[in-house]
Amino acid sequence: MPAIVAFGIIFGIIILVIVANIKVVPQANAFVIERFGAYYATWHTGIHVKVPFMDRIAKRISLKEQVVDFEPQSVITRDNVSMQIDTVVYFQVTDSKLYTYGVEHPIMAIETLCATTLRNIIGELELDNTLTSRDKINDRIREILDEATDAWGIKVKRVELKNILPPREIQVAMEKQMKAERERRARILDAEGEKTSQILVAEGHKEAAILRAEAVKETKIREAQGEAEAIIAVQSAYADSLRMLNEAAPSDKVIALKSLETFSQVADGRATKIIIPSELQSMAGLATTLKELVIDGNVDTSSKKTAPKAGGMPKAQKPAAQNSALPNIPNVPNISNNMPNVIGTGYADQYQGGAAQNMGR
Repeated sequence: MPAIVAFGIIFGIIILVIVANIKVVPQANAFVIERFGAYYATWHTGIHVKVPFMDRIAKRISLKEQVVDFEPQSVITRDNVSMQIDTVVYFQVTDSKLYTYGVEHPIMAIETLCATTLRNIIGELELDNTLTSRDKINDRIREILDEATDAWGIKVKRVELKNILPPREIQVAMEKQMKAERERRARILDAEGEKTSQILVAEGHKEAAILRAEAVKETKIREAQGEAEAIIAVQSAYADSLRMLNEAAPSDKVIALKSLETFSQVADGRATKIIIPSELQSMAGLATTLKELVIDGNVDTSSKKTAPKAGGMPKAQKPAAQNSALPNIPNVPNISNNMPNVIGTGYADQYQGGAAQNMGR
């Protein structure tokens, strides 16, 4: 009986020891195992059994991507401006053995390396470049850290400059500069708007002037065309009348009558001087003939066909009878008797065609 109890106790102790040495590694974790103080293996996700009194878990490592926010570091730019910059580093453990045995304090090592690298990079830049070149600074720090931490089993994913805090006086100066820059841009925009407005107004005036000039031009062209067409129409009508007159074959008496009508129109004008053609005697004779035909009616027309002499009116008629027959041309015989032959035969031919001229006031 005592032997059975002892065996049971020993068996229970063995079971407890075995259960105590069964380990489960969670997802995204790794255990570094040492046997007799030396590296033995790396356990990954799953169930593992540790040999009692021989193996031990040296380090439990998370394989997730980790984020470390470092304290602000004092840096000085190339133009001697001191500022505070804090960084954020994203890294992941890729080799558990190197992470365990590569460096004593990996996070502290990364922080120190990040601070020194940041000072070197910022020292080569001026303040304005520092504020506007965050992406370049981030990439350079990440490259340097990633290369240095490969021996530690760490992969640096990203590095970000969280805050850049220049001194207060620099901030005030930057605010003034920003305000001045915005005012300058506003003035430039106002000037450009005014310039554009004036250009548009000038172009509008130019186009309006061009349109007005074109309208005046078109008006003058239309008026000139109208006048030309009117002149052509008048001349055509005049040519038609001459053609019809030629076709009608008018007698000398009709031509003389037309000459007399034209002379009466000339005499009614405002001219103070009238040149009377030499054929006025013939017109006077025509007037006498018309009187006999219209008023007397019974006079033998054969005696009236005799052409008047060049010296004056026919002897068969008196000047008074001619004046009574032609009220529009007073004292025609007297004018014809007293007026010298000024123009000559050429003017008489033109006058018979109906073109009397005014030689002045």
